[in-house]
Amino acid sequence: MYGRYTQDLGVFAKEEAARLRQEKGQSRLISREHLKRAELIEYDRSRCARCKILSVRCQTFLISKVGEDWIFLILLGLLMALVSWAMDFAIAMCLQAQKWMYGGLGHNVFLQYLAWVTYPVVLITFSAGFVQIIAPQAVGSGIPEMKTILRGVVLKEYLTLKTFVAKVIGLTCALGSGMPLGKEGP
Repeated sequence: MYGRYTQDLGVFAKEEAARLRQEKGQSRLISREHLKRAELIEYDRSRCARCKILSVRCQTFLISKVGEDWIFLILLGLLMALVSWAMDFAIAMCLQAQKWMYGGLGHNVFLQYLAWVTYPVVLITFSAGFVQIIAPQAVGSGIPEMKTILRGVVLKEYLTLKTFVAKVIGLTCALGSGMPLGKEGP
């Protein structure tokens, strides 16, 4: 009985899939014709109608061929690359400021030593305090937490914008102090 049931279920699934494909194909033809007419009517009166029609067609082509998920992932990757570049730029500015402050003190060795030691201490203290106050769950590397999330456990307030901002600012200040951790650490 089990074998016959699964065979009948397989036949039913194939027939249902064929029916859905056929319905989807018919609805696509109707919607495409309607969309083309609506596009031409809407954009026919503007100055750069061809550009707008081309952009709409490219958008529909990308969404149909690539898929919305991949477009989201591409945009997310570009956004994270921009955040990483901004962090690297801010880190370079912090390190440059430390060298400028050290060089601007002239030949007073005690003040140079004091500036060289206090600048990183202030940045590290600010980084730790900021993260602890804004988002305590942002403390640490985040690798064990991500492994836990990928296994299906829900961690409250871990993947939030507040945590992201705390991680970015904390990591930027800590790396700007000259401390090797995070992106370049062990």
